[in-house]
Amino acid sequence: MPENSPESPTVPWTATVLTLFPEMFPGPLGASLPGKALESGLWALESVDIRDFASNKHRTVDDAPFGGGPGMVLRPDILASALDATATGGEDEALIYLTPRGAPLTQSRVRELSALRRLVLVCGRFEGVDERVIQARELEEISIGDYVLSGGEPAAVVLIDACVRLLPGVVGAPEGLVEESFETGLLEYPQYTRPNPWEGRDVPEVLTSGHHERVRTWRQEQSEQVTRGRRPDLWQRYRDRNKTDE
Repeated sequence: MPENSPESPTVPWTATVLTLFPEMFPGPLGASLPGKALESGLWALESVDIRDFASNKHRTVDDAPFGGGPGMVLRPDILASALDATATGGEDEALIYLTPRGAPLTQSRVRELSALRRLVLVCGRFEGVDERVIQARELEEISIGDYVLSGGEPAAVVLIDACVRLLPGVVGAPEGLVEESFETGLLEYPQYTRPNPWEGRDVPEVLTSGHHERVRTWRQEQSEQVTRGRRPDLWQRYRDRNKTDE
């Protein structure tokens, strides 16, 4: 059994990427925290070339859209073959299609996905994929933002990185993950370090006071202020949730 196969009991989490450009992986995932964790066997990465499942000598994977219009569409039979050869069908596996029309990726969903055994990520190209394969294979559609990329590969990198850093043993001080943006429904408070002062700007006095409760209160107030000013949508959800919990 290959060391990094999804069936290996030594690998707690695996990301399998279905793409037309497998050479794009690991890319940034091979550096820094995810790269070190990948090398250490804390997670596994597989890239599957969708063209390997094409049936003609030209390895054609797309065709013109029914109803007319620009661009090409990824064929359902070819993508389904790639999925069927890759997915295990287990409850601890998620099949995801990365697309601008998907549900926005949230930190809570990232945490749920990082708790699974395996993700199978479909990276679209052209004008997208045939709707029938999305329905037939029950793909979860996820978006990383309200903008359009040249393909799903950068979005896959984002999603994988977000999940990997939550895996046990990847981040050196896991308690620091709790206070990050979105973990509590708020954006993170401002951070400061040496030197103090710098270019005539001082660090807020409360952070050098040594009074832990004052620091905690200041950070909470700053998180609320930043969220209220920059992300009124998050602020409203945070307020609504707190009212419900009261």
